[in-house]
Amino acid sequence: MPNKSQSSHQQSRRDFLRHMGSITAGLAVSSSALGAIQTASFDKTLMFQNLHTGEALKTTFYAAGDYVTESLDNINYLLRDHRSNQVGNMDPQLLTLLHDLKNMLGSADPFHVISGYRSPETNAMLNQRSNNVAKKSLHMQGKAIDIRLPGIDTKHLHQAALALQGGGVGLYTRSDFIHLDVGRVRQWGK
Repeated sequence: MPNKSQSSHQQSRRDFLRHMGSITAGLAVSSSALGAIQTASFDKTLMFQNLHTGEALKTTFYAAGDYVTESLDNINYLLRDHRSNQVGNMDPQLLTLLHDLKNMLGSADPFHVISGYRSPETNAMLNQRSNNVAKKSLHMQGKAIDIRLPGIDTKHLHQAALALQGGGVGLYTRSDFIHLDVGRVRQWGK
């Protein structure tokens, strides 16, 4: 049976460990709270120039820890199917991938958009004209975009997009653009 001195020592050791556990838990909460605050304050801005309509847009699509609905609506409109004027919903994950690509390259120029959202009718028509258009293109789901970036060689843009491993990346050197999507990771083109 422990004597009074040992019992007191064990109690103070338990109190010490309990106290240290509380401090450690407090630090963990503080660290995660700090991370949330830092993430929430990180804004994401994109610039686009639609080469078919001539429209341009600079907008912050993510701010204060959430997507900005009005900004997403403006992006959806700018990236609409220019042939049918149908507006689709662009996947926010694609916008984040574009944001990451632009940051990686350090470009201050807008993305030049060749194709964003495509209606099923437009996609079917393009598929009939070209072997380079997939029947089930991710453009129809707002998960793909065809772009170039002024001042950045298309092959360099392609390599940077591949490095992100965010989805499919196609290189179209004859037409001077890349395809970027948030489907499975794959590559094509030369």
